[in-house]
Amino acid sequence: MSRVVVEAGQARLVEASAGQRVVVEDLHGGQVGDLFAFVADDPGEHLSAAHTRAALRRLFPSVGESFFSSARRPILTLEEDTSPGVHDLLIAACDPERYRQLGVDGDHRSCATNLREALAPLGVDVPIVPQPVNVFMNTPPRADGSIDYGESLSAAGDHLVLRADLDVLVVLSACPMDVIAISRGGPGPLAIGVID
Repeated sequence: MSRVVVEAGQARLVEASAGQRVVVEDLHGGQVGDLFAFVADDPGEHLSAAHTRAALRRLFPSVGESFFSSARRPILTLEEDTSPGVHDLLIAACDPERYRQLGVDGDHRSCATNLREALAPLGVDVPIVPQPVNVFMNTPPRADGSIDYGESLSAAGDHLVLRADLDVLVVLSACPMDVIAISRGGPGPLAIGVID
């Protein structure tokens, strides 16, 4: 497996051909990651949380179910999940404006900026940051319709295996959010790799 460590607050890109597996691992436990996927030969088509929820009638796929693209095609299939299975398809990627609204002065790393930086070497520019798959993120909806922001429940070594259903570019951002306590113990590293 070709594997790269995604340092806290940073992002890395991997390319996977249809049929290959993308492995996302929480190295130390409790770290949220923003995962984005784009069709390699047409990055305008991307993994879509909204289309996935509509297709599955669920807030997050179960093992054996697919994430769908903005063209309503399966793009990644969740084959394995060793974590408690608590992830998020509701919350937008953090961005500079989010941190300003939370009272942060000056620059702060963000998943939206990380995505753009990771895609830039390939000459890919996304005009709008898609809704990510927030792996290991604990944001259960409450009965009154509000959303709870809890700490991640993942443990060191927990991982997801996602089969690429199309040739894809996958970006994983080790979320730098440190204003709201979503990553247990503060931001930490993740790892992403590709296997045949």
